[in-house]
Amino acid sequence: MSKRAVLEVIALNAEDAVAAQAGGADRLELVTDMASDGLTPAVETFAKIRASVDISLRVMLRLQDGFSAGAPDEVDALVESVGAMRIEGADEFVLGFLDVDGNPDLVTVERLVAELDPCRWTFHRAIDRAANRDALRKQLADLPGLDTYLTAGSANGVDDGIPVLLAEAASGARGEPGYGPQLLVGGGLRLDHLPQLRAGGLNAFHIGGAARPNGWDAPVDEATVRQWREAIDA
Repeated sequence: MSKRAVLEVIALNAEDAVAAQAGGADRLELVTDMASDGLTPAVETFAKIRASVDISLRVMLRLQDGFSAGAPDEVDALVESVGAMRIEGADEFVLGFLDVDGNPDLVTVERLVAELDPCRWTFHRAIDRAANRDALRKQLADLPGLDTYLTAGSANGVDDGIPVLLAEAASGARGEPGYGPQLLVGGGLRLDHLPQLRAGGLNAFHIGGAARPNGWDAPVDEATVRQWREAIDA
């Protein structure tokens, strides 16, 4: 089995997905509405992407901007989205919700995870807004399927978060409780960050805008993804 580092790319549609896979992406995060930092895509979009590529797809579960799950009816809608995506064949997901105090919204997360089981899933950058990262990790540690944290190490992005990322990677290497899931670095990630992160043991990377040199109104650029693939593998 390949042990190469993971490159995950945000895809909004099948065109993005095909370009990302051709450039060397290992996995896609499927979202819509990047003006809201990425919401749950339509089931039809998932189906088109699934038919277009053969790499792993992680579907975002979020219906509004921010890290609140919203009102009870919105949580119900999220649960319905899981069911529809599972019927269509989705088997990997991305989610993460906090309460007003910055603690994990365990009621919502546990409800969704019950619907996802046995799927694998990522807890996304809500961790970067948590009141206590270590406490959040330990509260979520026993949830089935959690294998990844998407994080910049800081709400301000990777520039500020590198010390945290390196420390958490070291905690994972030591086998500390709550630090088993893979760290997927994303949020202002640049090519020049890679040498330090790779040297510190980080082995999974997430790009969105960085895969689109012409902006979010343009599709993923295959050559740019390939540049990232080569830099990560160097």
